[in-house]
Amino acid sequence: MHANHAINIEALLSHVPLFNGLEEDEIARVACGTREINAARGDILFHKGDNSNGFHLIVYGQVKLAFTSAQGGEKVVDILGQGQSFGEAVMFMEKPYMVYAQALSDSLLLHISKSAILGELERDPKLGRKMIAGLSMRLHHLITDVESYSLRSGRQRIIGYLLRDNMENDEKSLTITLPTNKGVIASRLNLTQEHFSRILHELSEKGLIAVDGRKISIPDVEKLRVYDL
Repeated sequence: MHANHAINIEALLSHVPLFNGLEEDEIARVACGTREINAARGDILFHKGDNSNGFHLIVYGQVKLAFTSAQGGEKVVDILGQGQSFGEAVMFMEKPYMVYAQALSDSLLLHISKSAILGELERDPKLGRKMIAGLSMRLHHLITDVESYSLRSGRQRIIGYLLRDNMENDEKSLTITLPTNKGVIASRLNLTQEHFSRILHELSEKGLIAVDGRKISIPDVEKLRVYDL
């Protein structure tokens, strides 16, 4: 590995929340087991059934995790962006990937080898706690998803998705930009694209949202929040 390349990877790792608090020598050791992956939009990072020997961190860009059903349809499990990681659980379980990963936009990722991370986990319990916290948060989201699919209508799922970043704020109005195309988001919410579009159209007709491509304006957040409760 060239020195300037190693420094680049160390600089990238030092800005990742997971590795906050690691000393320079610890970052350097992780960097030795880390490689950069430049992925163009549409590139497959790994297929379902591939063996895992590490996990991925997204420096910038966007990645979807999905699988193909027996009928040939796609089910999007997650849409991940900058600063997020994936593949840790499979790495620890020593199982093949249960999904495939595809770049939704031009992306830069870091692949951190299992051997590098296991070494640091033995040296630094704080890193282990951070990884457990991240995996626990993902499990919580998964349970929330299952609850949403089972107990909430498609309309409620979409409203929840549109307002997901506004739960802590009390802004009266809001404009959001969908992170990717509507078909991918619909699959993530366990809806068909037609159903997703039909609900967006309905919310537009009611004056609750205004859709302009991927940009969605919400003139009255509270009015949308209580609709269909």
